[in-house]
Amino acid sequence: MIADDHPLLRSGIAAVLASDPRFCVVAEANDGAAAVELFQQRRPSVTLMDLQMPGVNGIEATKAIRHLDPQALIIILSTFDGDVQVTRSLQAGASGYILKNLARTDLSDYIIAIHAGKRELPPQVACSLARSFQSDSLSKREIEVLRLVAGGRSNQRVGIELGLREDTIKAHMKTILMKLDARDRTHAVMKALRRGYWES
Repeated sequence: MIADDHPLLRSGIAAVLASDPRFCVVAEANDGAAAVELFQQRRPSVTLMDLQMPGVNGIEATKAIRHLDPQALIIILSTFDGDVQVTRSLQAGASGYILKNLARTDLSDYIIAIHAGKRELPPQVACSLARSFQSDSLSKREIEVLRLVAGGRSNQRVGIELGLREDTIKAHMKTILMKLDARDRTHAVMKALRRGYWES
C-alpha cells in the first residue's frame, strides 16, 4: 500500500513498483486516516507511509496500524532526513525510513530488504541519526521556547506567553544555542527545523 497526499508522487511510485514483477500495489491512500482504514481492509505486506499528511500524519497512522497488527511492516517516506523525525518514526513502529528522492532501484531493493526482515536505514538517514548522538537533544520546554522565537517573538514576549521570567528565557536560549552549536537565534531555528523538531 502507498499512502501519500500527493497524487503525482503516489502514482509515480505505483508506476515504478508496477514495472517490477515482485510487487503488486493493493491500495493507495491520500491521508493517514484512509491508510489505517485501507490497511484493515487489504492487509498489505508492506506499507509506504508519507510522513507529512493532512489530518492524521504518517507517525500517528503508523501507531494506529501497528496497534491493529504489531507485525505490520511500514516504511516511512519523507523529504526530511532530520534525526528527530527518524527517531519518532522508528519509535512509532516503522520498520524503515527512506527519502523520497531515493533512486528507483534503491526503493525496490529497500522494500524487499524490509520485507525480508532486515531493519536498516539508507546511508544518508543513518548518518543523520549517528550525528545526532554527538549532540544533546532539546527538552520539551526548549522546543517551546525556540518555536516561539521562530515566530519572531522577543525573549520578553516568549516569557509572557510561557509564564516565565525573561531571564529564564535568556538562559534557555543560551542552552539551546550550545546544544545545537548555533551562532545565533536564526541559526538555531534553522538547525532545529532541519533536524525535524517540528514541521515548518
